[in-house]
Amino acid sequence: MTADATTLDAWLERIERLHGRPIDLTLERVREVARRLGLVSSCPTFIVGGTNGKGSTCAMLDAILRAAGYKVGLYTSPHLLTFNERARIDGVLATDAALIEQFEAVEAARGATTLTYFEFTTLAILRLFQQARLDALVLEIGLGGRLDAVNIVDPDCSILTSVDIDHTAYLGPTRESIGFEKAHIFRHGRPAICAEPRPPKTVLDVAQELGADLWLAGRDFSHSGDRQQWAYHGRNLRRASLPYPALRGANQLLNASGALAALEAVSGRLPISQQAVRQGLLTVEIPARFQVLPGRPAVVLDVAHNPHAAAVLAANLDNMGFYPRTHAVFGMLRDKDVAGVIARIGARVDRWHIGPTPGARGADSEWLASQVRAVLAEANKPDVVEHATLVDAYAAALGEADVDDRIIVFGSFTTVAEVMRARASVPAGRDSKL
Repeated sequence: MTADATTLDAWLERIERLHGRPIDLTLERVREVARRLGLVSSCPTFIVGGTNGKGSTCAMLDAILRAAGYKVGLYTSPHLLTFNERARIDGVLATDAALIEQFEAVEAARGATTLTYFEFTTLAILRLFQQARLDALVLEIGLGGRLDAVNIVDPDCSILTSVDIDHTAYLGPTRESIGFEKAHIFRHGRPAICAEPRPPKTVLDVAQELGADLWLAGRDFSHSGDRQQWAYHGRNLRRASLPYPALRGANQLLNASGALAALEAVSGRLPISQQAVRQGLLTVEIPARFQVLPGRPAVVLDVAHNPHAAAVLAANLDNMGFYPRTHAVFGMLRDKDVAGVIARIGARVDRWHIGPTPGARGADSEWLASQVRAVLAEANKPDVVEHATLVDAYAAALGEADVDDRIIVFGSFTTVAEVMRARASVPAGRDSKL
């Protein structure tokens, strides 16, 4: 690493160029550098994997544990606006200086070993957490599970939130192949929480082969409720009169029950009061997961970027009530199942505003618009407008929408981040229509 890498952005740019492949699923290199760094598990640790629901489950675990008075480290990815979002200690983002210190340590330890961006930064954040003397640690898997860099950690409890089709080039084309990869976050003799209601057989097989203590949704834990409150039912614990999570969306009770099952499974080491559960559920926050912004027209931000997530978004939109028109601000990465996402959301959209997504995996507006037209041609001959940027697409949607309409911004983390940055750049008191 050259001497000019003195800022966080400079370090991140350098790290991105270290390894020949941006994704290289293997644990040998990252394990060796972790050994040199002396990384060890020093507190009760949760690893959370799954196709969708990982971020929400991590956020709920973090919020409940902190409400119980524990000092918690939280690692999530990708970030929306700043890299610092990936590492939080007691809800506070890691500073640039703290991250740079850890990058320097990883750089010194790796020697001639090359690491991908994700591997390098994961090691740095794990070292940051190790030095923080935490009471609990919550780690989100980046991609898959078996060969993800986070999986070098031995968790006290693993959580699998869902299994669906995504990242097929790396994880295989079926739920069975994907389930096999994701289930390898389970550990022998330790609780393995499966919140996926219909787990592929491979998940059950891997859990049995590893000798994990498998908790299945519907068998070992469940939830019930009405419009006012809900209840968690576990193996040996029932929590009644719970408030609905502050996170919106139809799947959040499933995510919450998985989080509570994990907390029940490790309650001997991390006891949690009923009040802490209530407070955590009421205060949990995570941006861009069916996030409805205040004001009119209604603006919904959602990072849904695969068919399963798009189906959940569609169900959540259906539960919002009546809106005369729905405008979509849409951008996706080219290597995703673009047609599958469009098919699941298309019937809810009256007008599409398409913007390009940047980077090597990005898709231009013209190609995305052609996908929308092809998928929805027979259904409703979609009204599609192409724009030079995602910010232009959002500005056009705001300009056209009536106060009683709604706008949904979705398709990727990049799409939502571009709109969030644009909104943040508008001075307080200025017209929100950019």
